[in-house]
Amino acid sequence: MLQGGDPLGDATITLKSVGGGKFEYSNQTKGTGGLAAAVGANVTEVSQFAWSGTVPAAISYHYQLDSSFKNKTRDLTIQGNTVQVQDTKKAYSYAAVPNMVERNTLPLALGVALAAGQQQVSFPVAVKQAVENQTFKVSGKEKVTVPAGSFEAQRVDRSDEAATFSAWYVPAKYPVPVKLAQKDGGDLTLELVSFRGK
Repeated sequence: MLQGGDPLGDATITLKSVGGGKFEYSNQTKGTGGLAAAVGANVTEVSQFAWSGTVPAAISYHYQLDSSFKNKTRDLTIQGNTVQVQDTKKAYSYAAVPNMVERNTLPLALGVALAAGQQQVSFPVAVKQAVENQTFKVSGKEKVTVPAGSFEAQRVDRSDEAATFSAWYVPAKYPVPVKLAQKDGGDLTLELVSFRGK
């Protein structure tokens, strides 16, 4: 993980079955550079979902930031037709939508859609206080070099009003992007170092 081009941390993403038709998708990030290392920042994101066709439909999402000066949590749970969100000390509730994803599983949902040949896709995304309809499209092919190697990748950009997300996928090889750039919440870039499948 890079911020403004400088090393920020190492992220490990894991996908596994937890039984009963449910899957867990987790992202563990450890601060190793810059301010993140100085304050001992570690972030854990854990999602549970069930496949609805090719969509990883959200069941729950947990976010936790631990550091020497700030701690933050967010829990999102779908209960029937309602989304319940507990954001540190604030609580929110809103209507659920079928086949919702959330921010942690969104890159996986995009990768699966690309592997199925889709060039443009929209997802209802459960965020803090509402469901956002987010739209993405393939804008072309680009050569991308990351620690895992050089790839001819499909570039995907968010194409609605909040165009703050770009990702580069090689859907024939990986279900997650080889590179992801996000401006929302800071100038962050993730680059694939290695991938291990079962």
